[in-house]
Formats: sequence, C-alpha cells, structure tokens
Amino acid sequence: MSPQESRAPDPRTARTKARLRESLLAECAGRPLAEVSVSAVVRRAGVGRATFYLHYEDLTTLAVDACADVVHAAVDALHAWQTGPAAVAPARPPAALAGFLAGAAQRAPLYRTLLLPGGGGPLGERLHRELRARARAERTAVGAPHPDLVASAVAAAFTGVLADWLHEAIPADPAGLADLMWPLLLALHRAV
Repeated sequence: MSPQESRAPDPRTARTKARLRESLLAECAGRPLAEVSVSAVVRRAGVGRATFYLHYEDLTTLAVDACADVVHAAVDALHAWQTGPAAVAPARPPAALAGFLAGAAQRAPLYRTLLLPGGGGPLGERLHRELRARARAERTAVGAPHPDLVASAVAAAFTGVLADWLHEAIPADPAGLADLMWPLLLALHRAV
C-alpha cells in the first residue's frame, strides 16, 4: 500500500465533493442534466471551475457520483430481507424495495439520463457491477451453486427492468413493480 493510499481521505475534499453533488442534484431538480452547466453547478456550490475539474472529469462523472446513493439503496433494498446466512427469501418483496423504487421515481429525469433503456449508461454499469458483486459474495458465502452465473443474471435483470421502468416502458407504480420484480429475481436465484 502506498503512503497516499494509507492516508485517510482529506475532509476538505469530502466536503467539496459533497457540495458539488448537492449542487448538481439541486440544479437537476428543475431541469434535465443536458441543460445544466458546470458554471451553474460551481456557482451554486461556491467553488471555482478549477476545483470542479480537480475532482471530476465532467458533469456526467459528477452525476454518477451524486447518484451513487441510488446504487447502494438498490443493493440494500434487494437484500433487506436477509437477517442471516440461512435466511429464506419471503414470498412478498421487502418493503425496502418498493421504498427504493418510490425514491427512484422522484429523481427519474436525472436517472434516465444516466441509466439508459435496457440498463446501459454510466449509472447502469455501476449498478450492475455492485449488484453482481453483492449477489456473488452472498451466494459464495452460503455455498450456493453457480455464483457467477446467477449474480450476473440477477444484476442484469434488475438493472434492465429498473431502467426500462424509469423510461416508462413498463407501466407500474413502485409497489406494483416490486411485486412483479420479486418473483422474477427469486426465480433467477433458484434456476440453478
């Protein structure tokens, strides 16, 4: 481990990045990401353009970072039912899944920019990667068969369905989508 890697993160950097993320989300509350400028974000955040580019390559990179909470919330919502290694999946989706979907619906315009139909785009790639890693780790920990295959299938299905729903290709309210998605995800887990 290099000396830079062993150092704790600089709190000033964390604060600046947090301000930039909050600023971007506030700007996107009133208009699409494509209409938001770096100038507007840095002005609202109270930092200079150079500071922005010190931390982020472009607005898309900042947007994916600002939306990382949706990735973590999705992963946690899908696994909210687990209370131990031998937990049995309930027939009904965990309440956290519908709660997550309701929250995602509130920021749908921004998420649609970063999560393309079918699950592509920078946010889709991150969501797929983190879901796959979590599902694989959990299957491996309990000795379930084919952890790589099932983890990929679950991550792809969830990411694709979420993206298509956000792009209004799947008509359902958050609770209805959770009810539809849950048996699909369980079937993937039980398929092999």
